[in-house]
Amino acid sequence: MTTAPMQTTRQGPAIEIAGPMRDRYDEILTREALAFLTELHHRFASRRHDRLADRMRRRFEIGNGHDPQFREDTAHIRQDTTWQVAGAGPGLEDRRVEITGPTDPKMTINALNSGARVWLADQEDATSPTWKNVIEGQLSLRDAIRGELSFTSSEGKEYRVTAERTPTIVMRPRGWHLPEKHLAFIDRAGRRTSASGSLVDFGLYFLHNAQALIEGGRGPYFYIAKLESSEEAKLWDDVFSFSEEYIGIPHGTIRATVLIETLPAAFEMDEILYELRDHCAGLNAGRWDYIFSIIKNYRGRGARFVLPDRSEVTMTVPFMRAYTELLVQTCHKRGAFAIGGMSAFIPNRRDPEVTARAVEKVSADKKREAGDGFDGTWVAHPDLIPTAQAEFDAVLGDRPNQIDRQRDDVHVEARDLLDLHIGRPITAQGVRDNVSVAIRYLEAWLRGLGAVAIDNLMEDAATAEISRSQVWQWIHQDRTTQDGTPITVEYVEGLIGEVLDEVERREGDRFDDAAEIFREVALREEFPTFLTLGAYSRFLIDED
Repeated sequence: MTTAPMQTTRQGPAIEIAGPMRDRYDEILTREALAFLTELHHRFASRRHDRLADRMRRRFEIGNGHDPQFREDTAHIRQDTTWQVAGAGPGLEDRRVEITGPTDPKMTINALNSGARVWLADQEDATSPTWKNVIEGQLSLRDAIRGELSFTSSEGKEYRVTAERTPTIVMRPRGWHLPEKHLAFIDRAGRRTSASGSLVDFGLYFLHNAQALIEGGRGPYFYIAKLESSEEAKLWDDVFSFSEEYIGIPHGTIRATVLIETLPAAFEMDEILYELRDHCAGLNAGRWDYIFSIIKNYRGRGARFVLPDRSEVTMTVPFMRAYTELLVQTCHKRGAFAIGGMSAFIPNRRDPEVTARAVEKVSADKKREAGDGFDGTWVAHPDLIPTAQAEFDAVLGDRPNQIDRQRDDVHVEARDLLDLHIGRPITAQGVRDNVSVAIRYLEAWLRGLGAVAIDNLMEDAATAEISRSQVWQWIHQDRTTQDGTPITVEYVEGLIGEVLDEVERREGDRFDDAAEIFREVALREEFPTFLTLGAYSRFLIDED
């Protein structure tokens, strides 16, 4: 292993490697790949910073009483009924069940053997962004696409891809806000900044795999996370167009599915589709980050915007119904797929009662989605694929989608997306669950695990964000629990102590660090926009 910096030999802009070079990393961080990343950053890094500044301005406006609205300056796009998106690329024609998960070798093989139609290969919320996970995830994908992937566990169990037909891979890079501090971009003036996690994840996967994917009858496909505006979508579209030209493949070969998982994006679905129309396959209802986005934007706006226990914020509450029905209508009007979200319930092969409850919950969730017009959905566990597929088969039959179902019956206005009234209390158990889940998830995240089963639910960065942001809001809005207990910093500190006393401690665990992070993102006066930003810089850099 070497830690010596390496950079491109060209004059001017360059990407420099600051992280350690371990076994096979040179197969991913090739000179050609570094040159491509350099071009991406040279052309698009400053626009990325502009878009992030726009986000800060928008949050400030909402926090000061200016509710988001459907934009007047883009009304002509919404009103024009003639334009359509590119739609499905080869291998994306039928997306009725998609499995999500991180890209380590074992999970990659399990996903490819799962029987799902699509695998969301997740370098974002289901992956802790350690240097090891970032680069070795790319190696897993490279090997899998070439039919070369195998894995042997520490217990000696061998894993291989045995499925005759593997899912179409749709890779999810990190959002625009996340840096990659193990790579530095040096611009023409010699200024050094951290690379963009988005451009790194996208660039490495695209450069190494686009041609092989096309030759295999599919293509370079991406899930785009955390978008907040059509201007951010335009930035991605320009990245795609440049990248296609860079390696000499036809314009429009790339297909992107955008997660509508922020409140501002829900007001710009048509516009996002329009800006990405040559590269767009559809939209996804990213439910967990969407809830987090609402809490984040309205955290200081008073009691009317305070949500109850996380478990009470279901897909059937008014604002979530409005959001999902508008998504289906918007997609189908433009020839785009509408993909449903992930129910957090997961089975437990050692506990039949837990499994039965998970199947019941997931079945109801997918029946609702299929009935609402979604063309496919997500699951987080292979055992749930038959349950989800049965509900979509019942509606779709032999059809690959239901884009022809236009949902002309849907009429969603801005106030519907902001109707946060649920009428349920905040319970002492709800507060405790948030503290417990967030700390236990963060402990696993610090050990390199991005998707974790906790209390028979699949938790990732998005669900942890809900947990900590609710605690912050409840404290700052002077909420009380159903039994009249004020939710204060002192009260939550007591819960942190209880959680740390109850968890099973092991040598080398990260619970103390996790509790410290939780205090920083849930108990301090300032509200960090993402819990992962500070924790990444503080805990995941030096350890690599």
